[in-house]
Amino acid sequence: MKPSTLARWLFSALVALGAANAPRAQEAPPQGSPPGRNAPQARPPGEGLRPLPPDSTTKHKITLGGKSRDFTATAGTIRLSDAQTGAPQADIAFIAFRLDGEPARTRPVSFVMNGGPGYASAWLNLGGLGPWRLPMDGDAAAPSATPAVLDNPDSWLEFTDLVFLDPAGTGYSRILGNDEVRKSFWSVNGDINSLAVTIRRWVEANGRGLSPKFIVGESYGGFRAPKIARVLQTDQGVGIDGLMLVSPVLDFTRFDSGDSLLGHVARLPAYAATARERKGPVTRDDLKDVEAYASGEFLLDLVRGVNDRAAVARVSARVAEITGLPPELVRRLGGRVPVDVFAREINRDDARISSLYDGNARGLDPDPMSPRGRYDDQLRIGLHAPIVQAMVDVYKQRLGWNVENGRYQFLNEQAGRQWEGRNRAESASDLRRALALDPRLRVLVTHGLSDLVTPYYETRMVLDQISDFGAPGRVRFVVYPGGHMSYIRDASRLAMRDDARKLMEPGPAP
Repeated sequence: MKPSTLARWLFSALVALGAANAPRAQEAPPQGSPPGRNAPQARPPGEGLRPLPPDSTTKHKITLGGKSRDFTATAGTIRLSDAQTGAPQADIAFIAFRLDGEPARTRPVSFVMNGGPGYASAWLNLGGLGPWRLPMDGDAAAPSATPAVLDNPDSWLEFTDLVFLDPAGTGYSRILGNDEVRKSFWSVNGDINSLAVTIRRWVEANGRGLSPKFIVGESYGGFRAPKIARVLQTDQGVGIDGLMLVSPVLDFTRFDSGDSLLGHVARLPAYAATARERKGPVTRDDLKDVEAYASGEFLLDLVRGVNDRAAVARVSARVAEITGLPPELVRRLGGRVPVDVFAREINRDDARISSLYDGNARGLDPDPMSPRGRYDDQLRIGLHAPIVQAMVDVYKQRLGWNVENGRYQFLNEQAGRQWEGRNRAESASDLRRALALDPRLRVLVTHGLSDLVTPYYETRMVLDQISDFGAPGRVRFVVYPGGHMSYIRDASRLAMRDDARKLMEPGPAP
């Protein structure tokens, strides 16, 4: 997700840019109006495909809090069109789950999205929020794992209705316009505008203007959420009560420009969490010594530079102690350990490689004698096939929404590669302004301790630069055992659900 090698990989792969001010949203992104009649026309991406099915609404039962409850599911699309010409530009697919018998005025509704950019919302849907869950830990992280979903008694449906959104070009969402339209949707501003419009359209079509409204975004979805909230506040006329940012990246400029010193600081506590969990359970309190060292003596010695031999010696010795890596390797690196090196070398003795999404989820090294790692991430790639097939089955067998000749795009690699504006963006300023504009807005930020992709300490440093606005406790930061998708661990999934419930309960900020 970043201008570094890791960043470029993450953007094409994922788990989280930024207009300086809230962009002016239209019925479709502003950059993508069709060219004039004399301009060359590219073939629209949706041409030749059968239309997507009409919305499908089905009835289901679920056990929540030990009680059987009825809920309604709707799978369908929202058509986005050019604001001036009315030309179709995209069909945005959604799945909405609503608990029956609850008053709309007081019932929260949460709009949920994943990141990448280029991912559909299946990670959060099947990972623990929705009414059906796909096991994702342990042996389940393999392409041949059975993609059968289970009823999820821990679904967030107990305390909020859920609307899962697939951005343009992901899931079954389709871009209908030409190449200029596609470029617009696959850009920071166009993406934010399109999702804000989609949320406003869904709210109005379903009579939920009076409902408490929340945005839940993971990874790049967590980057999106403050920006979407700003557009909804200032342009679309929709107030947001709360944001939940799951493993977000809030600033792509501060940590990742080349060999960023702050990037090394941000990753060190995650390295320590990975190493220490090999010996037993780890909490954030167990990492206070590493956090203090990372933002203190470690940073000072990094600033002293590679020509200060005493500083390099101090850093190398301490980093080797913290990470468990061979001291001679750390000395060669000057105490500056790249994440891909850490993921491989911490497992060198048993020829495995850590997933960057959770340092303690390990896969086999297909070429352990190679000086450079050539491998597929065990969580990201290992879970790809089960999630795709589980979602296709859910759409067809449970939701009655059958796309006959369309592919479910769980990950659109092309979108990740072609995304515009990602290398120079941040959404921390959008979060700051959204909090200042609306003193009622509450925010919950969650991370996994051993997430090597979006380290929790990076976000902690960003949030420490945002002043408290209004009542104390409006922005809450929580770290769970696990990685980028910490919810694939049972205990962390339950803890995250309970923290989300507190965020969405009426009353003062938790």
